[in-house]
Amino acid sequence: MKKSNKNIPKFKNEDEEREFWGTHSPLDYFDTRNITRASFPKLKPSLKSISIRLPEDMLAELKILANKKDVPYQSLAKIYLARQIALERGTMRI
Repeated sequence: MKKSNKNIPKFKNEDEEREFWGTHSPLDYFDTRNITRASFPKLKPSLKSISIRLPEDMLAELKILANKKDVPYQSLAKIYLARQIALERGTMRI
């Protein structure tokens, strides 16, 4: 049984396209019988490991706060850094 694929309409803008795909299934528009798995062997992670020296009491306080919020302390440190960077740039939204 061959499934006939429909033509994807032309969109005026991203909002129109977003609205369309919010109410339609991509499976009706693409032939899924010939799909192959993509491989990206040279894809590099976007994270970079660093070392940072912190006073012991600051690290202990960070771990206590992270424990109260039930998040890993390194994740909380990233949240705090991102928040301060946004504040310094003037891009922080409250």
